[in-house]
Amino acid sequence: MRGPLAALLAIAGIVALWLQMPASAQTVLERLVMPGPLVEHHAKYESQCSKCHEPFSRHSQSRLCLDCHKEIAADRAARTGLHGRDREAIALECRQCHTDHKGREADITQLDRETFNHDRANYRLVDAHRNVACEGCHKEKIKYRKTPSVCFECHKKLDPHRGRLGERCDSCHSVTKWRDTKPFDHDRTHFALQGAHKKVACATCHAGEVYKDLATTCISCHRLQDVHADRYGAKCETCHNQNKWSDTRFDHDKTKYPLRGAHAKIKCDTCHTGVLYRDKLASTCISCHRKDDPHKGKLGTRCETCHGDTDWRKSVSFDHDITHFPLIGLHAQVPCEECHRSPTYKDAPTACEKCHEDRHQGRLGTRCASCHNPNGWGRWRFDHALQTKFPLTGAHQKLTCETCHKAKSPPSLKLAMDCYSCHRIADPHQGTFGRDCERCHVTTTWRKLEIKR
Repeated sequence: MRGPLAALLAIAGIVALWLQMPASAQTVLERLVMPGPLVEHHAKYESQCSKCHEPFSRHSQSRLCLDCHKEIAADRAARTGLHGRDREAIALECRQCHTDHKGREADITQLDRETFNHDRANYRLVDAHRNVACEGCHKEKIKYRKTPSVCFECHKKLDPHRGRLGERCDSCHSVTKWRDTKPFDHDRTHFALQGAHKKVACATCHAGEVYKDLATTCISCHRLQDVHADRYGAKCETCHNQNKWSDTRFDHDKTKYPLRGAHAKIKCDTCHTGVLYRDKLASTCISCHRKDDPHKGKLGTRCETCHGDTDWRKSVSFDHDITHFPLIGLHAQVPCEECHRSPTYKDAPTACEKCHEDRHQGRLGTRCASCHNPNGWGRWRFDHALQTKFPLTGAHQKLTCETCHKAKSPPSLKLAMDCYSCHRIADPHQGTFGRDCERCHVTTTWRKLEIKR
């Protein structure tokens, strides 16, 4: 019995000595019972057994593992990652899967890539990702948990947008096939696609894969199509719409010059020949129609006084009463051209004889209105008693005007009022009784005598 008892006492002494030594130092016993070298990553703790072991307590080993591997502990607590999702990883002790002391080159992870269920990790493999080799995502010397799960981190080199669209690749791409893009909801941007814009290819506007900070004004894309050569400014939407560029509409009634009649059919460039917002147009007729003015400016600039905007040459109306020659009687029915022989109009004469043939050949002067009126040229009336100083009495009333007024265009219509001036040739007395014919004769008849004393 002395042999076993002596061995037992020796062991007890060694244990007592081990308990008295500092915890950080490796004891002789630990050296004797250590099953083998630690793996490469744990090699620095090989002389500190207390980092992973507590004397006589195997169940505390997992706690010590998790004290170092805090990320694993957090996964188990939050039920995320492999160690938080796998039931066995949660229930079993760490050493049951990860056995150490098998040498520096030992693989204590014991991961079977062929049978590993990636659904237990934080990143499920679906669609095209199922066919990707592990090395495609998991690089050497990088922990599996540190492998990025964002598309951009893996596909950065394949990104045709060169980062211009950010790192949310999944906004457009799917994991089924990288080149099959999802429909992009442009309404979520600052420029919703409407009308014909919905059918335009992305590259038409996003040339060179530029998607950010693009101008959204019409002119920024359609400047080359601007037939106005930038004269109408940059607000294309004032006239054009997104359904069809060639369909234009502008409500001119909202301006200070509504378009009426023939003006409504005129092209914009007919009037707007300069820069729209710089060269303000005058709204007077003469400002546009000066070259078309047949009156050569003689009638002023108020074209609308006579002309309408339906047809420049038709429906001409003019109130002649506002002139110095109101149209009355038959004059109101005479066409304008009968008096206005030239387009200047103001050169039309106002004297009767300028338009009407004078059958008296000037014997009665130029004041036609003294006898005639506009109601009819043949209707005339002259009161010799009221309008002259020589009332016509007796046989004088039956005489024609030209009987006394014989001279053509005399300097004056005034005639001598004594009998002798007209009846000298018919004087049978040959002047022996003097020139006071009215002393014996009367106007009733020349042969009737009424001698006055």
